[in-house]
Amino acid sequence: MSSEGKKLFNIIILGVSFMFMFTAFQSCGNIAQTVIMNLNNTDFHGSGYTSMSIIYGVLSASNLISPSLVAVVGPQFSMVISGVFYSLYIAVFIQPATWAFYTASVLIGIAAAVLWTAQGNCLTENSDENTIGRNSGIFWALLQFSLIFGNLYIYFAWQGKTHISESDRRTVFIALTVISLVGTVLFFLIRKQEDTKAPGDDDSTNEILGESSSARNKMVRAVAAFKKSITLSFTKEMLLLSVTTAYTGLVLTFSSGVYGTCIGAVNRFGSEEKSLIGLSGIFIGVGEILGGGVFGLLSKKSRSGRNPVVMLGILVHFIAFYLIFFNMPNDAPIAPMEGTDQVAYMTPSEEVAMLCSFLLGLGDSCFNTQLLSILGFLYSEDSAPAFAIFKFVQSICAAVAYFYSNYFVLQWQLLIMVLVGFFGTITFFTVEWGAAAALAARGSDYSSI
Repeated sequence: MSSEGKKLFNIIILGVSFMFMFTAFQSCGNIAQTVIMNLNNTDFHGSGYTSMSIIYGVLSASNLISPSLVAVVGPQFSMVISGVFYSLYIAVFIQPATWAFYTASVLIGIAAAVLWTAQGNCLTENSDENTIGRNSGIFWALLQFSLIFGNLYIYFAWQGKTHISESDRRTVFIALTVISLVGTVLFFLIRKQEDTKAPGDDDSTNEILGESSSARNKMVRAVAAFKKSITLSFTKEMLLLSVTTAYTGLVLTFSSGVYGTCIGAVNRFGSEEKSLIGLSGIFIGVGEILGGGVFGLLSKKSRSGRNPVVMLGILVHFIAFYLIFFNMPNDAPIAPMEGTDQVAYMTPSEEVAMLCSFLLGLGDSCFNTQLLSILGFLYSEDSAPAFAIFKFVQSICAAVAYFYSNYFVLQWQLLIMVLVGFFGTITFFTVEWGAAAALAARGSDYSSI
């Protein structure tokens, strides 16, 4: 197999591995709170919202040390070890215990930071300036298919069930654990690339994560990367983009955990309420894949820059929030195990609920593809620290959102997202206009970004 063929093979294996792992993990996150509310074991006092808050909080802090861990262990084994911890977290639901649940939440937070740092390193090692766009698109598409496959399984497994029994729970989580382990094992198929760079070549990612025979050298580079991240985080552009990034963290929490819980709590949906959680995840996935394909892989054909896509994203989300406000009972996010019989401003409609799921995914892809694009454009020389800041801010806000989801009724959660989304859109526009002006000053074509 040629060198290019080997690299493409590695990218496909990377994407398929993540697809299996996140088929399991995202399905787990989507149904965790619903499962916990149906637990008959009175000794268990955990909260799915609190668990996810811990995960994203620890993930955010762990982004500070993950580069040095990956530099020492290497990207392949970093992903394997992280995959094991992902599988252990899912396995906790087979026989839940409060201490194990929260301990696993802390461990998977660390594992997630290492996993995504290693993923970026692996993607970079197997790409060059001519293939990075294609390879990123392949990885994104394969990853987002996880939303469809996992939730399709939940939809059929829980169809017609109004209560999740102990047998139902064990069957689902044993299956999800096995699926996660399959993805972990697939990491072993990734073939190591030989270093073909000239000694003087400059590579921002290798600068931070590159191999070195000296452990001390690796730590020096990790410290340098940390200092660079601190410096970048206080630049005007990064501070403005942090508001937009914060919004994506809030939406991540709502679409991946809270909205599915709301659907599963609506008794008016009858025997379909639990299986609709899986169907909702499928529609979110379809929206993500559609948006990622149109606005990610085809972005080079756009001659209007990024602002129209972000404007579309916020409009789509505002429509979704409006319909959710009218369709979902206000107490749905914090309803007891028995669910809620309340009605909002219309009789709960399954069709409207699924439409909102699709709109949540579509709008989210609009924001994320354009954020990744503008960060890569503005910080092409310091991409690793820039993306670390992006993940740090997003994870912190996701953690905060999961925490307040334990207490806030639906209308307050929607209002917070509307306000942060509005200001996040304005700050993104401000940075994009600055980027366009800089390009114009250099005589470059705006459509090239």
